[in-house]
Amino acid sequence: MNAPLPDDATEAGAVAAYLKQHPTFLSDYPELAAQLTMPREQGSVASLAAYQLQQLREKNAELERRLAELTAIAADNEQLMERVHALTVALLRANTLEVTTRTVMARLSEDFHTEQVRLLLFGNNADLPRSDWLRQVGGGGADLPELAELLQRQEPVSGRLSPDKLAQLFGDEASAIRSAALIPLGEAGILAIGSQDPDRFQPGMGTLFLKMIAATVTAALARAHDLS
Repeated sequence: MNAPLPDDATEAGAVAAYLKQHPTFLSDYPELAAQLTMPREQGSVASLAAYQLQQLREKNAELERRLAELTAIAADNEQLMERVHALTVALLRANTLEVTTRTVMARLSEDFHTEQVRLLLFGNNADLPRSDWLRQVGGGGADLPELAELLQRQEPVSGRLSPDKLAQLFGDEASAIRSAALIPLGEAGILAIGSQDPDRFQPGMGTLFLKMIAATVTAALARAHDLS
């Protein structure tokens, strides 16, 4: 003979008995506590209602924290956009290759608060200034085997670099560089930004603004060559 099906009262009693035997059940499954409907009477249920309220407060606090983070990121991105725009406008005013290279150096050093900037240009041009921040590479990418992968991919990279790459890019200042961003400039060369802060440039960080800088500087260098 089949056993009789339990009625609702029997099932409710079983649930109540189970909860009495497992008083931490709602702590293990907080999402259930948030869905329960509480009676209006005062008594032992007040603690559960308070628990639900505390859960909501914690969720609201987490949402507010995330909103504050997103707001801060948006503000930082807006500042970066303004700096990229200022770089673009300044390079539009440059009418020679020398002025173009000096403008790149000045804007990146001042507006972007970079500690070390190096511009490696392929080829030789007697009109360019002699300076520690500018290096002319007569043989082009073939003279930089340590950076062959970067030049092949033509994608900005950031993070901590090996000593041989740092030496090629930053020369005597290489030992002080703890992180860097490398920006390929097509057939024109490479732009390198270095920092003494090991966390300033990290692998996986967004490269949108680095790509914008690359496009702007590459176009400005090509324009300066055409005007010369």
